[in-house]
Amino acid sequence: MRATMNPQQVIDHFTATFGDKISDTRITERGEGVKKIPQRSVWMRVPREIIVDAVKELTTIDYPHLGVISAVDTGDLIELLYHMQIFFGGKHEEINIIFTVPVPKSDPHVPTITGVIPGAVYTEREKQDMIGVMIDGIPDSRRIFLPADFPQGIFPWRKDETGIPDTMVKELWRVGRPEDRPSPAVKVVEKPEKPAIPTPDSSVADTDKMGEQTAGDKNE
Repeated sequence: MRATMNPQQVIDHFTATFGDKISDTRITERGEGVKKIPQRSVWMRVPREIIVDAVKELTTIDYPHLGVISAVDTGDLIELLYHMQIFFGGKHEEINIIFTVPVPKSDPHVPTITGVIPGAVYTEREKQDMIGVMIDGIPDSRRIFLPADFPQGIFPWRKDETGIPDTMVKELWRVGRPEDRPSPAVKVVEKPEKPAIPTPDSSVADTDKMGEQTAGDKNE
């Protein structure tokens, strides 16, 4: 049986390891589902300089299940929230771990965590596309959601001048589809014919015909 911790023990472990580099720690709990099963969450503010070490440290408690890295434009900062879960699958043992990493817009860079969690590459690529946080050391820096011809320097999730301009939203229908872009493949699916629904009159007529045929058979 694996050893588990409660939320406060997780916080104590991190503050003992990283000291005052870990801040704004808190524990939340809410009931989910019809049975209101308690879901416990631990929140910690982690500097970007130690995010890789923090994720590594989490693996010493339990290897985390990474859900997603979400992002919020708060003004001068972009906050990346690393949503993970430890003791995954254990009844009443699971703990959500959320590392909040502040990233200044003046230097929007964070190191990749793919050396610890390889599957993080997809959500890291999304952050480059959508909010303009560059992931240093990412093994695959290709765009993942935005098309290749999407304007450089425009980030859909930004709330500042680098976000989607009004003209791209309000007048997008005027632009039309680029002529050099192939049309999407369209698969035509033929709908099966609906069976005829008998009417009351036709049912009576069919019954009369069947009766006439039966009588004719007997006469023969």
